[in-house]
Amino acid sequence: MSPEGKKLFNIIILGVSFMFIFTAFQSCGNIAQTVITNLNNTDFHGSGYTSMSVIYGVLSASNLISPSLVAIVGPQFSMVISGVFYSLYIAVFIQPATWAFYTASVLIGIAAAVLWTAQGNCLTENSDENTIGRNSGIFWALLQFSLIFGNLYIYLAWQGKTHISESDRRTVFIALTVISLVGTVLFFLIRKQEDTKAPGDDDSTNEILGESSSARNKMMRAVAAFKKSITLSFTKEMLLLSVTTAYTGLVLTFFSGVYGTCIGAVNRFGSEEKSLIGLSGIFIGVGEILGGGIFGLLSKRSRSGRNPVVMLGILVHFIAFYLIFFNMPNDAPIAPMEGTDQVAYMIPSKEVAMLCSFLLGLGDSCFNTQLLSILGFLYSEDSAPAFAIFKFVQSICAAVAYFYSNYFLLQWQLLIMVLVGFFGTITFFTVEWGAAAALAARGSDYSSI
Repeated sequence: MSPEGKKLFNIIILGVSFMFIFTAFQSCGNIAQTVITNLNNTDFHGSGYTSMSVIYGVLSASNLISPSLVAIVGPQFSMVISGVFYSLYIAVFIQPATWAFYTASVLIGIAAAVLWTAQGNCLTENSDENTIGRNSGIFWALLQFSLIFGNLYIYLAWQGKTHISESDRRTVFIALTVISLVGTVLFFLIRKQEDTKAPGDDDSTNEILGESSSARNKMMRAVAAFKKSITLSFTKEMLLLSVTTAYTGLVLTFFSGVYGTCIGAVNRFGSEEKSLIGLSGIFIGVGEILGGGIFGLLSKRSRSGRNPVVMLGILVHFIAFYLIFFNMPNDAPIAPMEGTDQVAYMIPSKEVAMLCSFLLGLGDSCFNTQLLSILGFLYSEDSAPAFAIFKFVQSICAAVAYFYSNYFLLQWQLLIMVLVGFFGTITFFTVEWGAAAALAARGSDYSSI
């Protein structure tokens, strides 16, 4: 296989592995609060929102050390270990215990930081400035198939159910645990890039020298990666992109945890309210895949750069927020187990709710594919620290959003996203214009990014 073919193979395996793991994890996140609400009349006392807040809070802090861990262990083995912890978190729901639930939340927060840092490193290692847009799109589209498969299963399994039984819960989470483990095993198929070695090098001498200095070199790489993360955090481009990244964290919380809970709490949806959570996830996935395919795979045909895609993303999201504001009851995010009978500014419509799910996914893919692309372009030599900072900012904002989702009415959550999204779009434009100017100075074609 040619070097370019091997790199493309690695990107596809990376995307498929993430697809399996997040088929399980995102489906788990979508239904966690609903399942827990049905458990809280037992010995189990936990909150899906609080768990997610813990996960993303720990994830954000762990991103300070994740580049060092990836530098020591290597991206492939880092992703394997992280995948095991994802599977353990999902397995907790088979026989839930409050202490195990929150302990697993802390552990998966650390694992997630390492997983996403290693992913960014692997993506960049297998791309160049001409293929980073295409590869980001391929990875993102494959990843978002996870929203379709897991949620389709939930939709079919829970159709017509208003209460989730113990048998229903165990069946779903055993299946999701196995799916996560399959994705973890697939990481072993990623092929390492061949080392370039001059003819005549003495292998035995290199081996002896390598053994004596291996530990010291790994520590030096770890310290260097940590220092680089701190340095990059305060660069102009990273500070500007942090506002855009913060917006993606708020939206991630909303579509992966809050919006599904809102749909499941609307009593006017009748016996379909629980299965509609799965259907909503499917429509989010369709939007994500469509966006990843169009704006990633076809990026080479664009001569306008990344800004039009981000502009489309914010417009699509604003339309979705407007429709959700009119369609969903204001107390839906914090409704009790009995649900809510309130009405917003129109009678709740299933069709409008599913349209909003699609728009949330489409807009999210616009932002994330372009953020992955611009980070890979600007920081091709420092990919692990750059992607760690990206996940740090995204995760801490997601943690904050999950925390206030326990208390804020829907209208305030939507307003926060509108304000941060507006400013995040402006800051992205500023960085992109700078990247275009730098590329023009080098004599390269702007469309190549």
